[in-house]
Amino acid sequence: MSDGIRPLLTADPAANFRAHAEEIRAAIERVLVDGHYILGPEVEAFEREFADHHGGGHALGVANGTEALELALRAVGVQRGDAVATVANTASATVAAIAEVGARPVFVEIDEATMTMSPAALADVFAGGGGRIKAVVPVHLYGHPADLPAICPLAASRGAAVVEDCAQAHGATVAGRRIGTWGAAAAFSFYPTKNLGAIGDGGAVFTRDKALAGRVRLLRQYGWRQRYVSESAGRNSRLDEMQAAILRVKLKYLDAENARRGGIAARYLERLDRFAVGRDRPIPPSSREHERVDDTAPVSAGIGDPARQLVLPTVAPGAQVVWHQFVVRTPRRDALLAYLAEFGIRCGVLYPVPAHRQPAYAQPDLALPVTERACAEVLCLPCHPGLDLADVDRVCTTILGWSWA
Repeated sequence: MSDGIRPLLTADPAANFRAHAEEIRAAIERVLVDGHYILGPEVEAFEREFADHHGGGHALGVANGTEALELALRAVGVQRGDAVATVANTASATVAAIAEVGARPVFVEIDEATMTMSPAALADVFAGGGGRIKAVVPVHLYGHPADLPAICPLAASRGAAVVEDCAQAHGATVAGRRIGTWGAAAAFSFYPTKNLGAIGDGGAVFTRDKALAGRVRLLRQYGWRQRYVSESAGRNSRLDEMQAAILRVKLKYLDAENARRGGIAARYLERLDRFAVGRDRPIPPSSREHERVDDTAPVSAGIGDPARQLVLPTVAPGAQVVWHQFVVRTPRRDALLAYLAEFGIRCGVLYPVPAHRQPAYAQPDLALPVTERACAEVLCLPCHPGLDLADVDRVCTTILGWSWA
């Protein structure tokens, strides 16, 4: 990387802090002075505000997103030995939560275009037997909603509860309705790199079912209704006051920052469309330094390396994406990853190994070809509110250089 060039990161939580530093410091000071640090007024206020952001309901702050999913599964009645359908191209946290309940993950193939759970594949899983599916966990991946209008009725017809994994899609909608409001319950993560991120760990369960919310409230703190008296076998999974106060600040800016992510994604799509799969080839950049070139000029067929073309993200009809990640696909993913790193562009791979091929959750006899191909090809380009359009242009022009290297 050339000296003096600012590194571009896939996510930059420090930049997000700097954008709201004055308000965040004031919120922290408020908590320190108040002296109430666990399940106090800041948590209660954040829970109300987060529920209001979803049009009303119940939000329960918990320690992290993994435990949010685990507690939601317990609250809908999933028990040891039950089967839970989900996807394999997700963070290990999704599967870890299922395993922590003692349930068995049943992996469902994904849609080729959106890389979220395929309703047709889910129908095949239901029809295939192998134990009754007690719950379905669709993952809203990269900020793109899963096909809930198809998944939820299908699950309901089979008596399976839907618990949404919303860790990567705060504020997304499908068919005009917020994700998190479709299933019996939803799990959110506030890990620092999320669209709504704390400065540390944090999570929440959202539901519109008052009784289910009550069960989560008991489960997150030892099963206590009366202090020191456990009505059920709960655990310690509490969102602390400091993180709740910080999240209250950041929640005010979530919709605007999601819109900024949308502008970044639109710029990527505009600049990269010229050499996406199925498009004309781009013209080569003028130098290895990747000076801005006229990529609107006519091009000749047959030039460039087709193996270096990209598959760009697809937005399903009716989906409003919040672009937690901007993910391109190429069979030469690792080569592109290394090339971009040479120029200070640090990309991510979410996720390189599908869960059914990981040692902890291996299912050697299960074949999920669409999932496996996606995990081998995906690359997450820098996409967060701390970027400007010049940063995006720098990434795109560098990719043009790789395409013609």
